Amino acid sequence: MTLSFFDQFMSPTYLGIPLMALALSLPWTLYPTPSARWLNNRLLTLQGWFINRFTQQLLLPLNPGGHKWALILTSLMLFLITLNMLGLLPYTFTPTTQLSLNMGLAVPLWLATVIIGLRNQPTIALGHLLPEGTPTPLIPVLIIIETISLFIRPLALGVRLTANLTAGHLLIQLIATAAFVLLPLMPTVAILTATLLFLLTLLEVAVAMIQAYVFVLLLSLYLQENV
Repeated sequence: MTLSFFDQFMSPTYLGIPLMALALSLPWTLYPTPSARWLNNRLLTLQGWFINRFTQQLLLPLNPGGHKWALILTSLMLFLITLNMLGLLPYTFTPTTQLSLNMGLAVPLWLATVIIGLRNQPTIALGHLLPEGTPTPLIPVLIIIETISLFIRPLALGVRLTANLTAGHLLIQLIATAAFVLLPLMPTVAILTATLLFLLTLLEVAVAMIQAYVFVLLLSLYLQENV
């Protein structure tokens, strides 16, 4: 049976039961539980060092009021990185290629930053809709443009993550199919294609980590404007 290249992005089911919840809960079982002991094993030490460095870097430009978001932003970063990296393994499903999931993460968090800004500093939050020194005839147009750009932010967050991961997975499948088909016909070309596939896989590992970082970084920038 010939399968479509887009079949890999279908939500998995088993006996009619959706497995999306299982795919989303799997990453949390892979991380070791932190210990209260002073001396831990190397894995726990590396995990703690990575989380501390990332949290410091993320919260550096934020006011102390935004430091309350440290837990949720760091957890989101680890969650997205794990989902993206597990999706590169064979015979796995990548939940972050689903636009609905990414929008479900982006919209509530973006909306929370906007609500915090409107509650704590409404004048400054509304002032972002009108740049200082705007000529009077352009005020209505600029307010409309800035409002549209504000509401496009969560859409851009979700679409960016979905598009980058989907494009990478499609490229990997296309090149892998080409290498498999060319192997009995032109072995030399197939070996070159397999080499390209290996390099592309390394690139996709980097993209999986970078896109998770960009997602959380942009959320922190939105938060910075409103705290």
